[in-house]
Amino acid sequence: MSASRVVSSAGVTGGSNEGILRYTLWERIVHWGAAVTYIYNLITGFAFWSPYLFWGAVIVGGGATARFWHPWVGLVFVVTLLCMYQMWRRDMAPTEADRKWARVMYFYMTNEDEKLPPTGRFNFGQKLFFWAMWYGVIGLLLSGMVMWFNEAIPWSLRGLRYLAVAVHVISALVTIGGFIVHVYMGTALVRGSLTAMISGEASPQWAKGHHRLWYDEAVRGGPAKK
Repeated sequence: MSASRVVSSAGVTGGSNEGILRYTLWERIVHWGAAVTYIYNLITGFAFWSPYLFWGAVIVGGGATARFWHPWVGLVFVVTLLCMYQMWRRDMAPTEADRKWARVMYFYMTNEDEKLPPTGRFNFGQKLFFWAMWYGVIGLLLSGMVMWFNEAIPWSLRGLRYLAVAVHVISALVTIGGFIVHVYMGTALVRGSLTAMISGEASPQWAKGHHRLWYDEAVRGGPAKK
């Protein structure tokens, strides 16, 4: 059953102890699995990039250990992203409401949500992050496979190795930028987002204030009033 349609009794009656189910248990497991594996690869990737950041490899067991596990953990991260794609690809499709929201995105960044038009389960900013990570990880995967099995590439095609390094760095920077914004928005700017990803529930007030179209669909079963 879709999390956007499951409502506790408190979500309907206005009780204060429960709320609207925003993320199922499986969605939360996948999300936190992606977070842990991404952070591991981020730490070890920084260690490989600069000797000044090699302490990252030290804290996970040393350079050899980090070198062995970095690509394998990266594959696990790719699997979690594939699961997210399967779960959320329809929710992440752009809509007319997103286009209206995008035109006044400034109010989202300044935490003036009351000035934003109503949005669905995920707003346009969250969708941008999702697709940036999706395409960024595709770049990381393809370039990472070339770097992982570089000895299988003939010397005559060595340019492919150099290209893979450049693509890996650019893709990493895209995902790192998105990750930083995602963490900041979810913990500091939009209070309640992190709680929902931990407990799975959002209060009716939070849902109505931040995702009015989703709230209206979940609670009333109809379109939101604008």
